[in-house]
Amino acid sequence: MKNLVILGGGYGGLRIVVSLMEQNLPDDIHITVIDRNPYHSIKTEFYTIAAGTSADKDVRMEFPTHEKVSYVYAEIKEIDTENEQIHFHDRTESVPFNYLVIGLGCEDDYHGIEGAPEFTESVQTFGAARRAGMAIGNLKAYGKATIVGAGLSGIEVASEIRESRPDLNIRLLDRGASVLKAFDKKVQNYVENWFTQKDVEVLHHANVEYVEKDGVCNNGICYVNDVTVWTAGVRPNHLVRALPFEKDRQEKLTVNEYFQVPEQQNIYVVGDCASSEHSPSGQLAGEQGERIAAVLTSVFRGEEPNKPKEIKLKGTLGSLGSSEGFGEMMTRSVTGYLPRLAKSGVLWLNKRH
Repeated sequence: MKNLVILGGGYGGLRIVVSLMEQNLPDDIHITVIDRNPYHSIKTEFYTIAAGTSADKDVRMEFPTHEKVSYVYAEIKEIDTENEQIHFHDRTESVPFNYLVIGLGCEDDYHGIEGAPEFTESVQTFGAARRAGMAIGNLKAYGKATIVGAGLSGIEVASEIRESRPDLNIRLLDRGASVLKAFDKKVQNYVENWFTQKDVEVLHHANVEYVEKDGVCNNGICYVNDVTVWTAGVRPNHLVRALPFEKDRQEKLTVNEYFQVPEQQNIYVVGDCASSEHSPSGQLAGEQGERIAAVLTSVFRGEEPNKPKEIKLKGTLGSLGSSEGFGEMMTRSVTGYLPRLAKSGVLWLNKRH
């Protein structure tokens, strides 16, 4: 029996599992999915957990069941590529693999800033988002919350907290001259105006020097603060960064056109761990997963895989609370109720699928 091991049940890993389940897999192939949680986490909605506007059950789904698929719920200690084994912290028995898919996602990049790992909240994992939600929810009236980073995650966290807690004093630290530097001016201006109207303070050209338990020091000024949420960049999972394979400048694994590690082609990489011309997103991971599943299907059958089709993303959508949003749909910039409705629709479709 040959074992395909998929590390991570996120967007990419789940798409691979579902796609392979729809195929008539050979009798000698078994799939093992390894994840720290016994459910699929809808990571793009973690900001609602941090803000307290969604319950846990709203942003998770049960993994699919199949006679050829088994699950291991444990914390990975090491990816042993030389001996083709996965080792765990809380489990003595290792899991061997013949084929491996690495989809462990990303973690916060603190850029070496003192105090940031110890004194900030995160939305990168389900557990971290829960802790952030507890810290924000427990703030007394007129408490102070600072969000560091004004990309998509920072914008959604800040706006959702504003909607959840109108009483709080919210500050958003943006390293650039405008929020959402990846979007065009129409979107940037719309979001800036939204924050002005909702009394969220936005500080541009931020340069966080260090973080303390009760404050953030930025450009020589230390702001007293109750909760700090870090959304100022990500990097691939530390287990991936430790692998002895070629990586790009962002520490992501370099892959060939079949999403394989060139040095060991029975290993595939999906999502935030794979070097790509596109910015990381759940949509990208899903598209990559679809292509990896097609390649694996051919490999399992002893056939030469077709070259995967070029990935063309449909756009990016973001939320400003429950009734407004922004984004790019089919190369067009959109703001207001339509992108918010579209994002809710995409979420509903993904859950249904």
